[in-house]
Amino acid sequence: MKKKLTFGYLYDFRNPQQWRRPWADLYAQTLEFITWTESIGFEGAWVPEHHGSEDGYAPSPLVTLAAIAARTKTIKLGSAIALAPLYHPVRFAEECAVLDILSNGRLEMALAVGYRRREAEAYGVDFSTRGRRVDEFLEIVRRLWAGETFSYEGKHFSLKNASIVPTPPRGRVPLYIGGFTDKALERTAKYGDGYFGNEEVCDLYLEKLRACGKDPASARIRIQGLFVLVASDPEKALHELAPHFHHVNNAYGEWLNEDRASTGFGDTARLKPMTLEAFKASGILKILTPSQAIDMFNSMLAKAPIEHFMLMAPPGVPAAKFAPYAEVFAKEVIPAFR
Repeated sequence: MKKKLTFGYLYDFRNPQQWRRPWADLYAQTLEFITWTESIGFEGAWVPEHHGSEDGYAPSPLVTLAAIAARTKTIKLGSAIALAPLYHPVRFAEECAVLDILSNGRLEMALAVGYRRREAEAYGVDFSTRGRRVDEFLEIVRRLWAGETFSYEGKHFSLKNASIVPTPPRGRVPLYIGGFTDKALERTAKYGDGYFGNEEVCDLYLEKLRACGKDPASARIRIQGLFVLVASDPEKALHELAPHFHHVNNAYGEWLNEDRASTGFGDTARLKPMTLEAFKASGILKILTPSQAIDMFNSMLAKAPIEHFMLMAPPGVPAAKFAPYAEVFAKEVIPAFR
């Protein structure tokens, strides 16, 4: 029996200077593209979060997700990831509840603690305490979504008679938690509905579920493949799209080396600024034919209960130019996992 695996794209709404377009055009065209991907069989649209980036990396996922919710009907949508330490739990719980209502129960959020000190400091958050802050945040958000009214006194949040109206129609919003460290995966097993991250960490996540007394067979796992591309002509795709993925590589490489606060970052542990030619030769960008992609996804499913795979719509590429790649994936890869 074939295992079901769904697919979606991550949209970071970057607008790099070398391909700069009017911001309103970029957002409008991306939203149109998302609507189109829903019509051809993709089942997820995800928005990440970073702050202060020169290329305009999406700083406000919840606002953007509201626009996506208004334009789509069936596709799942959510953050991937939202930086939990930068949110107040009551405000986050309220806004997600409204988003879930606007999307008719399609919201599924992914959170993490973040790895850039400057982002935390810009929000007045102590970078060194972000993990403990997020533990409190998750407990509070869960209770608010469940409809509780309660007071809370922690090290990072002090609440009096907190409650939210309306609550999410399902009594909760699915929460996937990202990370790569031992502590992050303990947090995911304890508080999360599933894990969001990299394939090579899945075994450790399953171990943490067992340690929490949870059944690994019920695990929900979403994998990011930011440097995975499917193309009928890989050589043409490399020439056409490598510069755009190269921009992503160099940006993440710079950020990861700012504070070295993220360990075990999977494939991205290799990310560092490099020339375009070095990037092309590095193997970081995996350009697969449809049959190769099907084999790769089947291999992944044989190792872990992965439910969703998230590709990336590379920045700076006009939607019309990238659409043929999405169409090849939809026609030749997705049907193999229906």
